[in-house]
Amino acid sequence: MNVVLLGAPGAGKGTQAALITGALGVVHVASGDLFRSALKGKTELGLLAKTYMDKGELVPDEVTINMVVERITRDDCANGVLFDGFPRTLSQAQALDEKMAGLDRAIDKTVYIEVPEEELVKRLSGRWICRECQVPYHEISSPPKVAGKCDACGGELYQRADDKEETVRERLKVFLSETMPIVEYYERQGKLIRVDGNRQIDVVSAEISGVLGVASA
Repeated sequence: MNVVLLGAPGAGKGTQAALITGALGVVHVASGDLFRSALKGKTELGLLAKTYMDKGELVPDEVTINMVVERITRDDCANGVLFDGFPRTLSQAQALDEKMAGLDRAIDKTVYIEVPEEELVKRLSGRWICRECQVPYHEISSPPKVAGKCDACGGELYQRADDKEETVRERLKVFLSETMPIVEYYERQGKLIRVDGNRQIDVVSAEISGVLGVASA
């Protein structure tokens, strides 16, 4: 089975991706991991991508898609893949369909984890990290014993620029503008499954497993 997992930052997509790949017995294909691996291995596509990144430019869709296709044609992907962080745009979704058709494969299902914007802002803007040992905390779900100090080493806690509320709201705005056309694209194909992500992790996982027809992870 080939599945696309969509969800805004803070929706719990990474957690669910790990659970789904285990339940389905497929390979987790995350675009960020592919770029890091290609850059580290200095592959032809990785070096090509680096030429754009070094200039501060976006890597063209064609390069990204070819990187994804190269990955899914490996033997370990024979049973299927879970796409995480890709496609990011409608043009990438359309190109992925074309490439997969050429491999006599197709996207079977697309799972969209939906979480209200205010909940996403609360989840993301409440994150703090220890400046010394990098242990993460959250104001609501996992606060430190002493405000502003790390339980593990006593280091100062700080908030990344990406996790400040104004930045979070802008990130969500960009995500929605790019993602809604993808959601509508797969919905027209009858492949989209909407899942309420504003619940406990195991409840969300059980629903996703159920709609994909596998035993809960």
